[in-house]
Amino acid sequence: MPFPKVAFTRTALIVGAFAALEGLCRVGVIDRVTMIPPTEMVASLWRILADGRFNDDILFTIWNTTIAVVFSVVGGFFAGALLHAIPRVRWAIEPLLSAYYAVPIFVFYPLLVVAFGVGRASLVAMGALFGIVAMMVNTMLGLDRVPAVILKTSSILRLGRWTSLLLVRLPAAVPHLVTGVKLSVAYTVIAIVAGEFILATAGIGKRIAFGYNDFDNPTMYGMLLLLLALVMIVNGALSVWERRLHRRFGQQ
Repeated sequence: MPFPKVAFTRTALIVGAFAALEGLCRVGVIDRVTMIPPTEMVASLWRILADGRFNDDILFTIWNTTIAVVFSVVGGFFAGALLHAIPRVRWAIEPLLSAYYAVPIFVFYPLLVVAFGVGRASLVAMGALFGIVAMMVNTMLGLDRVPAVILKTSSILRLGRWTSLLLVRLPAAVPHLVTGVKLSVAYTVIAIVAGEFILATAGIGKRIAFGYNDFDNPTMYGMLLLLLALVMIVNGALSVWERRLHRRFGQQ
C-alpha cells in the first residue's frame, strides 16, 4: 500500500477516535471526572505552554530522555557489535536478551536508588537500561542480514576483521540500526516518564501524577497530550528516515 494512503488512513482513524471521544464526553456517556473532551485537552495544553508554568518540568523530562537515549543507543550499538563479533558469548547471552523485556525494569528501582539516589541520575539509568537491549538486538540483527555479496567483496579486498566491520558491515546494516534507535527511544521514554511517577520531584510524569491525585483533569490530560505529541513527532521522523534507508538499501 502506498505511503500516502497509509498516512491518510492513520490520520482518519486518529481524527475519528478524537471525534468519538469528544461526542461521548459532551453527551455525558463518559463522566468528566474520568475524562474531559479532547478539545478541552488541547485548550489546556495551550494554556500550559502559553503561561510557561511547567516549562521546567518539560525540560527536565526532555533532557533526561535525551541523555538516556544517547547512553542506550551508543552503548547498545557497541555491545551488539561486540557480541556479534564473539559468537560463543552471543549464544550464551542472546536467550537472556530475548527474555529481558519480560522483566519489568522497575525491579531494579531499589538498586538504582541506592546507587544513584532519588533524582535525575536514577531516571537516566533506568531509561538507558530499558532502551539499550533493543539497540543491541537490532545491531546484531542488522549485521546478520548484511547481503552475502557485500561480505564477499570485503573478502576479495582482503579487509581485516575490524576494518570490514567498520567500513563494510556496519554501513550496510544502517537501516536496522535506525530501527534499533527508534525502539530505544520508545522504551526510554516509557521508562523515564514512568520513573518520574515514583523517583522524581519534577518532570512530565510527576505533573501527570499530581494532576491525577488532585483530580486536576485539565493539567493531567494537557500534559498527557503534550507527551503524546512529542513521542509521535520523534517516532514519525525516525520512521520516515527508516523507510528511506530501507528503500535506498533495497531492503524490506
